[in-house]
Amino acid sequence: MHNIDIELVEMTLDVMKYVINRITKTSPELGQPKKEEELKALVGETITSEGIGGEKAFQLFRDVLVKATVPIDHPRHLAFVPASPTRAAIMFDLVTSASSIHGAYWMEGAGGIFCENEAMHWLVSLTGMPEGSFGVFTSGGTAANLSAMVAARENWRQDPINNDRKGIIIASVGAHSSVKAMAKVMDAEILLVPSEERMDAGDLNGLFQQLTKEKQERVFAVVATAGTTNAGIIDDLNGIADFCENQNLWFHVDGAYGGGALLADSVRHLFKGIEKADSITIDPHKWLFSPYDCGAILYKNPEIAKAAHSQEGSYLEIFKDEGAHGFNPSDYQIQLTRRLRGLPLWFSLAMHGVEKYKWAVECGITLANTAGAFITKDDHVELVREPSLSCVLFRRKGWTPDDYRNWTYENHRKGFALVTPTKWKNGDEFETVARFCFINPDTTEKDILDILATMH
Repeated sequence: MHNIDIELVEMTLDVMKYVINRITKTSPELGQPKKEEELKALVGETITSEGIGGEKAFQLFRDVLVKATVPIDHPRHLAFVPASPTRAAIMFDLVTSASSIHGAYWMEGAGGIFCENEAMHWLVSLTGMPEGSFGVFTSGGTAANLSAMVAARENWRQDPINNDRKGIIIASVGAHSSVKAMAKVMDAEILLVPSEERMDAGDLNGLFQQLTKEKQERVFAVVATAGTTNAGIIDDLNGIADFCENQNLWFHVDGAYGGGALLADSVRHLFKGIEKADSITIDPHKWLFSPYDCGAILYKNPEIAKAAHSQEGSYLEIFKDEGAHGFNPSDYQIQLTRRLRGLPLWFSLAMHGVEKYKWAVECGITLANTAGAFITKDDHVELVREPSLSCVLFRRKGWTPDDYRNWTYENHRKGFALVTPTKWKNGDEFETVARFCFINPDTTEKDILDILATMH
């Protein structure tokens, strides 16, 4: 199976033909998920003792299986946080895989890690973090947030009194689900400021002052959000930074979704205070147009992260040797084995330049504001709150949760659009509402109007 033969050549041609066809489509087919038993009936046994051959396996994927997926870059995929990787980044993801570079240590991956680091220097510069700040690319926001919180807790445990204590993280109700999930993984406690709107320093201080002295001493980090996934809300980063400094707490900013908007001159002022963070999460696979998966964690003091994450092992000692001297990404996050996730971002940035990236991010913000204007003029719908970053929450007057659900499935079934509802806290109740999230510059004003028309 490692031979270079005519079957390999034919498979390569099939793959390249598929790739070229796929990346030149601005509106790919909006696939439909099928039940596992339905897919099994369509494709039969795929893993056999003799193999079914590359041509057959590829034909099954191309003609059946990929049609049971939803392309994240469809211009009318406005659910969750969609994505829109550049063609350059997609093609260089192929190059990254074909090059078979292990991206954990400089000794094996120096040239590729250099490229990643070029992109990382640029990311750090966007935030305004002080000189010496740096980071690494991860699998996504969950791994980035977890890496940051592990570094924060290990730093807190430098004081021996905290060695056997269960640490506490404070975040907001609007924080991403991964913040709560990684607290569980770490066996840390999490306290939530009860506001789905902007968390400010007053809210945070109010919660903190209600804690017993023992609990206050167990708080080691505060997670603020720079663009909540649900509504694009940016917390009071400046005020929270000052609170953390006064209380000697680690200040982490989760900008997994919203961090890309640091590029946009129209909203950059909303991020004031992010430069004071001890760590920041940004997902290039969201609003910086990289393929899945590509997250990033940035540290003000990378040495703290290295002390927490650097792994020891007899077979790893050579990587620490002077002869292998260089930057080792695995020393700064939870994963040892890693692919060079930052390479597609580097190549696309190098090819296109920063100005085109700024334009593409501004497109998402403009589309959200345009959608808000359309909704305001439409008698059937109304805004739940003003658009924030590229998120728009709105309600169809008179609809029940079942109406929203049926509307979602109907549009998807027709292959027209994927727009899903969410919940928003309205007083003491959670209301089901509709939500747009714009990332793809190929989404048009007509797309927005056509989707709104399906609610009439």
